[in-house]
Amino acid sequence: MRKRLFLIYCLTVLWLSMVAEVNAEVVAVIVPQGHTVRQISSSELALIFWRKKLYWADGKRVQALNYSSSSPLRQQFSLTILKSEPETQSDYWNGLYFHGVSPPYVVSSQEAMLRFVADTPGAIGYIDACKLDGRVKAIAWITVNQNVLNAAPELNCPD
Repeated sequence: MRKRLFLIYCLTVLWLSMVAEVNAEVVAVIVPQGHTVRQISSSELALIFWRKKLYWADGKRVQALNYSSSSPLRQQFSLTILKSEPETQSDYWNGLYFHGVSPPYVVSSQEAMLRFVADTPGAIGYIDACKLDGRVKAIAWITVNQNVLNAAPELNCPD
């Protein structure tokens, strides 16, 4: 009986942690701390993540990053910025593959996203805004109701 209760407890904790990620109130679009870009429009983000814009204004190559197509953060980002679900984007990428264009690199966690963006000149990605730290800077914010903001909204981050 105790094993069963412990298993139920563990599954509940796991489920709650997944729900917390699903319900990110604000997604922050991030670049390295020293990047010259201060803000970005949703249309420019779409060009970058569809790989139609490959270089920043300063000449650095854009290194766009995504999560797996099942990630709640990617779902929110894709629906707001790319106006499509991640699962439907594979046909687009399959068509471009033969022209030498690859999809954005995929990372497996928010910590991996933070590290890659912080350490890679020209990188751009996105994380739950509550996970922001001094290694990167946010240049846009995406709210749960699909608004793209250039100024930081008030965040209600858990302790």
